[in-house]
Amino acid sequence: MLARQLAAANIDYTMADNAFIRIDDWDRAQQLADRLSPDVLHRVLDHYAKQCCPVLDVFGQTYHWSLMQIECSTDLAFRSEATMLPLYQAISREAIVSVKAEHVMHFLGKKMSPQLMQEVESRLSTRIEGTCIKHRLGKNSVKMYDKFGRVLRIETTTNDVSFFKHHRKVEHRDGHASRELAAVKKSIYSLIDLREILLGCNRRYLEFLSALDDFSAGTRSLDKLTTAKQIDGHRVKGFNFFDKTEHSLLCSLQRPEFNISGVRRADLKPYLPHLSASSITRYLKRLRDFGLIKKVVGTYRYYLTRIGRNAIAAACKLSEHVIIPALAV
Repeated sequence: MLARQLAAANIDYTMADNAFIRIDDWDRAQQLADRLSPDVLHRVLDHYAKQCCPVLDVFGQTYHWSLMQIECSTDLAFRSEATMLPLYQAISREAIVSVKAEHVMHFLGKKMSPQLMQEVESRLSTRIEGTCIKHRLGKNSVKMYDKFGRVLRIETTTNDVSFFKHHRKVEHRDGHASRELAAVKKSIYSLIDLREILLGCNRRYLEFLSALDDFSAGTRSLDKLTTAKQIDGHRVKGFNFFDKTEHSLLCSLQRPEFNISGVRRADLKPYLPHLSASSITRYLKRLRDFGLIKKVVGTYRYYLTRIGRNAIAAACKLSEHVIIPALAV
């Protein structure tokens, strides 16, 4: 459909299978793609239903169109295979090793809890089109694969849209209605909200991959993390990632649930039981002094900054994949 719209708008493009590897005006193409609405889709489906099942005119009925499976992809188009292939080979190896169950939950906007009893798995497969890495949680998945060496596609797929929740109008059995957090309806009119939800899943996965790939930025951030600095005339020592306490603190800050809702001192206490509340407060102040966390105005919640994510990811990766295996030999 987008190809026909691009042709009508005199925008030249090149396709490979169902992927665009070149478009003269990417911004305009995105605007055209965003114009697809449930109302338009409803009219198209009704048109084909009337052709295939004209008996409905006799009963004077209409169709209710629902969703069984939906996919939302984010395509990153590269100028050449020489640029994309080395990059994809590197991040695909990192992703299959580094992504854990809690990360998959985070990508799909969920938290680890006993109530969410679903199987989580990650797997790598090679297909004719390219190499695919798929992270699955029940009937939902986030996957990454290359298309003809020119397009890197991040795709979130669900076979049960009610897995996701959003704020909407809820009609109760007693007749009253309220607006609250509830499961997404399976109607095609949920597509507008689902688009934002699934694009959020793609974005979180891309953010995770970007931290794995940007080694130089992580190294610079790690240097800032470990080197002492002067603040208001006082010397503040850097963080020693090989110190047991500080290692536990930094790894705790990287937990997926804290990326979603932020972290408080009380949230860190279960992961640092040997530290007093005042000690955790002092550590949080050091982290703020180094610019690794930022405070939400008017609250006691903190989020990792970009430099904090990069530095901690680099240090965790160095310890887990290089130093510890080397010492175990």
